[in-house]
Amino acid sequence: MIKIKRALISVSDKTGIVELAKILRDFDCEIISTGGTQKVLESAGIKVTDIGEVTGNPEAFGGRMKTISFNVESALLFDRERDREEAEKLNIKPIDMVVCNLYPFAEVKRKNADFNTLIENIDIGGPTMIRAAAKNFKYVVTIVDVTDYDVIIKELLETGGSLSYETRFELMRKAFNHTADYDALIATTMDLIATTMDEQAGKKSLRFAFADGKKLRYGENSHQKGYFLRERGTEEFAF
Repeated sequence: MIKIKRALISVSDKTGIVELAKILRDFDCEIISTGGTQKVLESAGIKVTDIGEVTGNPEAFGGRMKTISFNVESALLFDRERDREEAEKLNIKPIDMVVCNLYPFAEVKRKNADFNTLIENIDIGGPTMIRAAAKNFKYVVTIVDVTDYDVIIKELLETGGSLSYETRFELMRKAFNHTADYDALIATTMDLIATTMDEQAGKKSLRFAFADGKKLRYGENSHQKGYFLRERGTEEFAF
């Protein structure tokens, strides 16, 4: 179990974030936040540490630079045992949780947004934080899905503000799938745009990600294992 003492919250989808943040604060967790998320939390009466106090820099370039910094990524990545003394010398205080969902690239694409809008909805800082936290899941919790909030809150309440290794591991898996799907969508969209611009370029590509496999009685042959998989992001199938 690890106690959540500091959490960095920066979300595009604000659904349920106030409820999660209130529970974290009930257990004396410091909450670091950015931009619109910070405004939502503060308007709900939740005390928040501005990200600039951690990075030492202001948000800049219309929000393009907020969380990317040596201080933030170090606070997520350093090994709490092996690197503890070095972190103390560098004045790096650990961040134990990242709650982040990314710029809504898929949503703006569905709305047939123009090219410049698509580009502005490519998240950089978010995936960096998510991947850093997920890599160090032994010590850090990574939450990318609003549907996980209730489960997280339940465990926090049951344990007095801590989360288990098993939970951190499952959230790590989800985090890397999340960023992989996000990058795949951006890549295939840009390839499609290139193909539209030049039909002879041959740039169009497809990437598939499947999940929630249902085990079948047997595979192509009776001695093989078979699974029926659902493409991630589509609705549940039923038998």
